Amino acid sequence: MELTSKQRAQLRGLANTIDTILIVGKDGIGDNLVKQANDALEARELIKGRVLENSMLSPREAAEALAPLTRSEVVQVIGTKFVLYRPSHNKDKKDKIVLVADKKKKEG
Repeated sequence: MELTSKQRAQLRGLANTIDTILIVGKDGIGDNLVKQANDALEARELIKGRVLENSMLSPREAAEALAPLTRSEVVQVIGTKFVLYRPSHNKDKKDKIVLVADKKKKEG
């Protein structure tokens, strides 16, 4: 699933109001962090993470390493923070994020 620039912009806007719930420390990305990220993504779809100064990873490296492990997309990396998005598989979820449709028509 590749996000379009419009969808990325929409998710960046939504991410402004959410709290940072994932913290990458000096231990880097371990099984616990991946599980925590997966649980949070399933519950919220959009999560914000932060990389501490004592971490061996840059925020970009942390986000790009975590994305494939959680089957999510990196929405944004800014400063020490990053935002990940994955659509929830829970069909009963009430506040599901509905992405804007890409308006470009493919002419062939």
